Amino acid sequence: MNFPVQNEFIELFKLLKAANLVSSGGEGKHVVAEGLVKVDGLLETGKRRKIRAGQRIEFAGETIVVVSPDDLASSR
Repeated sequence: MNFPVQNEFIELFKLLKAANLVSSGGEGKHVVAEGLVKVDGLLETGKRRKIRAGQRIEFAGETIVVVSPDDLASSR
C-alpha cells in the first residue's frame, strides 16, 4: 500500500495507526518495541523513528511504501 506523508516525516507508531494496521498509538508503540516491524528490511525498535518518503515499512504481512503527495499525484 502507498501511504502519502503530508509533512517531512511521520513517526513510525503514528504511521502504523494512520495506515490502520494497529487500533491505537499505544498498540503501535508496543508492536515496534516488540521487534515486529521492519523499516527498509531491518528490524526497528525505535517507536518514534522518523519515517520519510521513499521508505518501506513491513508489519503483519503488509508493506507500506511511504510516498510524498507529489509522487502520488504523478502516478495518476
